[in-house]
Amino acid sequence: MPIYEYKCSACRHELEAIQKFADARLVTCPACGKDALTKLVSAAGFQLKGSGWYQTDFKGSGAKPPAKVDGAKAESGKDASPTDSPKAAEAKPAPVAPAATTAPAAGT
Repeated sequence: MPIYEYKCSACRHELEAIQKFADARLVTCPACGKDALTKLVSAAGFQLKGSGWYQTDFKGSGAKPPAKVDGAKAESGKDASPTDSPKAAEAKPAPVAPAATTAPAAGT
């Protein structure tokens, strides 16, 4: 329920009242007893509690969390390139030595 602020125009007494939206305005001043209370316009006061939006969206400094480290990178302590993985080594063809060229025999 919201908290409303009232001020008496007769004696200048100020008060706060917790009321439902549907409740009628207060008119009688508790200090002087006159029907001179007016509702003041004030900033809304509310609190966001729990593990909601603040922790999940706005708590950090805006920096992204560090990327997850894969197994090969964690073991060696350096960046693992795709050719360093065991599967990539199996798929690499063995280097082929250039074929020896023979000159055609003279006179054939």
